[in-house]
Amino acid sequence: MKCPDCDSGFNRREFITTAALGAAGLAHAANTPKTAGESETLVTTFYKSLTPEQKQTMAFPFDHPLRSKVDANWHITPARVGKFFTTDQQAMVRDIFTGLHNPEFVDKIYYHIEEDGQGLGNYSVGLFGEPGSGAFEFVLTGRHCTVRCDGDSVEGAAFGGPIFYGHASQSFNEAPDHPKNVYWYQAKRANEVFQALNGKQREMALLGDPREEKQTATVRLKKKTELTGLPIADMTKDQRDLVEKVMADLLLPFRKKDSDEAMRLIKANGGVKAMSMSFYKNLDLGGDGVWDVWQLESPTMVWYFRGHPHVHVWANVRA
Repeated sequence: MKCPDCDSGFNRREFITTAALGAAGLAHAANTPKTAGESETLVTTFYKSLTPEQKQTMAFPFDHPLRSKVDANWHITPARVGKFFTTDQQAMVRDIFTGLHNPEFVDKIYYHIEEDGQGLGNYSVGLFGEPGSGAFEFVLTGRHCTVRCDGDSVEGAAFGGPIFYGHASQSFNEAPDHPKNVYWYQAKRANEVFQALNGKQREMALLGDPREEKQTATVRLKKKTELTGLPIADMTKDQRDLVEKVMADLLLPFRKKDSDEAMRLIKANGGVKAMSMSFYKNLDLGGDGVWDVWQLESPTMVWYFRGHPHVHVWANVRA
């Protein structure tokens, strides 16, 4: 299967080596002092530092349709971090991006950014609205990344809207065990749920082909009558507890503020009992019965993990 949206075990030493290779593309900008403050505060400071010429390229009204787009490999504007911005602005972008993630996971985020995009300097930025005086959203995109910072400006949307993350570790076509892929642990946890199902439940949960990847349409939410797979309400308590662990693993890469908001929205709409869970046998790398492609879905959320030929993950959590 060809990936429609992109070009052709982890430890700290490997991360540092990879980051060094991408230093020219910003990486951690180690020689630049780190700017203090939450990501939202930094977005305001960043916005105030922009010249009129910079704003013309990458700043838009808050309600611009580009703000809500999501894709696997794209540049929201021509404003590449490592070329379009000053050294101080690059440091602010880096710190905004870092602050949107769990401090205990951020090294792994940069590992995939280096391996997939050769550094944060090759990613691009769009800014919508006016931080500090009203609704705003900062969006950073590139290969295997769409991440947002909105200060809760987007009502009823976790993460400020749909997000994307992914990783092609070592190769475009990963091995069945996805060595060194920083997100494969999520699929391993999901497969624990499948192993805990009985025969009838497996028949309901295991389907043929998953949803197609079609940019923003990939995260379209479905009505309850459209949902497929195994309703989690039909699982035993022990099985549902495993699904709760899957959700915790899915949220692990992100800062607590965003993870908590996502869980509040999910719980307000029935929690995991309102979801269905599906696995897809037609995209099983190596034919090993460890399902590389799976999803959790309800009428107000979708978290779609496509691990073939490498990892793509699409998420959309709404009120």
